[in-house]
Amino acid sequence: MSEAVVIPLKRFDLAKYRLRRDDDLDVTTIAKDLARGVIEASAPRPVIVVSEDGDVAAFASSLGAEIWHSNASGLNQAVQGAYEGLRGRFERLIVAHGDLRLPAGLGLVDVDTVLTFYADHHGSGTNVVVIPTGLDFRFAYGAESLARHVEEARRLDLPFRVITDSPWRFDVDERSDLEGP
Repeated sequence: MSEAVVIPLKRFDLAKYRLRRDDDLDVTTIAKDLARGVIEASAPRPVIVVSEDGDVAAFASSLGAEIWHSNASGLNQAVQGAYEGLRGRFERLIVAHGDLRLPAGLGLVDVDTVLTFYADHHGSGTNVVVIPTGLDFRFAYGAESLARHVEEARRLDLPFRVITDSPWRFDVDERSDLEGP
C-alpha cells in the first residue's frame, strides 16, 4: 500500500487536559475508547501510532497498529519525526488525531496528490491531514493550526484544499464535545 494512517497518542492518563476539569468523567477511559475507534476506523490501511508511552504502545499493538516510538517534546515534533521517517515506505500519510468522535471511514478516505486539511468543527484546528511524503512541510498543531497549515502549504507553493464538513471535524476537548451535533 502506498498510504498509511498516522495517529499520535499521548499517555491516556494525561490526555484530554481540558476534559479532566470534570471530576465525574473517567477521562482515561474516554481517551482510550476514542483512540480505539480511530485505530479501528483506519482499516484497511496500515496504522502507525506515534507515542512515547509503553502502555499506549501495547494498547495500539493489540489492535494491530505498528508503533513509532517518539521521545519528542510535543505533538508537532512527534508527527514531524514520523512524517520524515516514513517517507521511504509510503507515498502519502493520513495524519489523524486520536480523539475523533466520528472516525468511521478514515481508512477509506480518497487520497490524491493534493494536500488536504480536514478542519475541526470550529474551523480553526486541523483534525486530519492527507499529505504526500517527501515534502519540506512543517506541522504546526495547536491553536489556529488550520491557518498555520494553510500558510505552510502556500510557503511551499503546494496545491491544497480545506474540507470543513467532514464527520472528522468533531474531536473531543470539552464535555460538550462528547454529545452529538
